[in-house]
Amino acid sequence: MTHVKHLSKDKLLKKAIAKSGRIELKKRKNIFIHLIKSITSQQLSTKVAEVIYNRFLDLFGVEPTPEQVLELKHEQLRAIGLSNSKVTYVQNVARFAIEKGLDLKRLNKMNNEELIDYLTEIKGVGRWTAEMIMMFALGREDVFAVDDLGIQMAIKNLYQLKINETPKLKKKMLVISESWSPYRTYACMYLWRWRD
Repeated sequence: MTHVKHLSKDKLLKKAIAKSGRIELKKRKNIFIHLIKSITSQQLSTKVAEVIYNRFLDLFGVEPTPEQVLELKHEQLRAIGLSNSKVTYVQNVARFAIEKGLDLKRLNKMNNEELIDYLTEIKGVGRWTAEMIMMFALGREDVFAVDDLGIQMAIKNLYQLKINETPKLKKKMLVISESWSPYRTYACMYLWRWRD
């Protein structure tokens, strides 16, 4: 696997790779649903996020269309465990999908920064969420989630960095990650696994 060979040139990252097992990127077709999944999981443990997301799907029995999501009342979405702000964000995603579109062909034509700019037009979708969509739904190989707390902690531990100021840490992380390009998504995945 080309990415393993490339990333293993970094001796410290090589340790994380050795402990992680095989990693593959998957491409998803329904970006709308993945945005909703990302929003429901923000600031929650994986377990809790999964429960709430499954309750969301149970409201419809299938993956809903944006129109079906907008037909639901605010209280119905609150009842499955979404906060008030997340209900609004989920509705924002549905409105955006209808008005501007989340067509896969169109999204795939955009480079990473264009895509981040496009998706962050949606109130409730920040840079981190857009990066997770690029990694876990679009299967892009060179995305580096510098704002992700798990990645920050993993790099701090693996590279034994004694930096406590977040801006300085991010700067150092970007320098470290340069040599990982064009496979930084894989590097992030190895780091998440290594940390777990």
